[in-house]
Amino acid sequence: MNKHQDLSMALPRKSILLSESQARPSDGAALSAELCDRSRQVPQSGLLIINADDWGRDHQTTERTFECILRGSVSSVSAMVFMDDSERAAVIARDRRIDAGLHLNFTTPFSAANCSAKLIECQQEVARYLQRHSLARVVFHPWLARSFEYVVAAQVDEFRRIYGIEPNRFDGHHHMHLCANVLLGGLLPPGTLVRRNFSFRPGEKSLCNRLYRNAVDRMLARRHRLVDFFFSLPPLDPPGRLQQILSLAREFVVEVETHPVNPEEYGFLTGEEIFRVAGSVRILPPSAMSKPDRLCK
Repeated sequence: MNKHQDLSMALPRKSILLSESQARPSDGAALSAELCDRSRQVPQSGLLIINADDWGRDHQTTERTFECILRGSVSSVSAMVFMDDSERAAVIARDRRIDAGLHLNFTTPFSAANCSAKLIECQQEVARYLQRHSLARVVFHPWLARSFEYVVAAQVDEFRRIYGIEPNRFDGHHHMHLCANVLLGGLLPPGTLVRRNFSFRPGEKSLCNRLYRNAVDRMLARRHRLVDFFFSLPPLDPPGRLQQILSLAREFVVEVETHPVNPEEYGFLTGEEIFRVAGSVRILPPSAMSKPDRLCK
């Protein structure tokens, strides 16, 4: 069975679960050590990744996300580079051993002081094109190929500089890492974990929309590692929606994207409701994925 399919195709299989108390350490350093230890012991069964986007975008985003990490309600982050708080966020991630991937940014202006004029110019060219029309992301623009390549390479180099490691996980601000110039240009390193399209039930999106997303995911799967399902944390209502999503993580690898800077999501992640809904489902970083998808050695 191809695991990367619509929700309606999910079939049950046995999994070994951790208790809620194991999934919710209170101290940040203890959390990081515990997650790394668990990633060496996790059997080949489902797990829940709650990933916070925009790490390092600004001070408030970093602080709110870090608070959720300390509570154990967020298990990994997607880091922005060349932003106001990027370097401080990288220091925190290195010190606390936080699982960080690269959050490629093509559309929001870089705000760090160390951006070159060429990088700013190339990003502006790319942003103008991608924001011109909703369909721009699905059309390969040959005259912007070098600009896309430069913007991606610069962010990879900056991540390597401030985090001290190669990025082995990629996603994108506004999900623009899935645009045609990135995918067809082969700009993401092969073998890395790349965020797939959102998972939808039949009827939630048009048939054409779902067919296109499935085609992109199949293309991704030829070169990259993928989780089984990907969802956004909001909307938090109706309550049964999250319960159903998180229950999939008993059998499959499920990533849930969140933005703790948003008050509603921050309140949910810093309260008790997230753990009540998750129950005994494991909240772990991507590095806990079973072989051959294991990311940390």
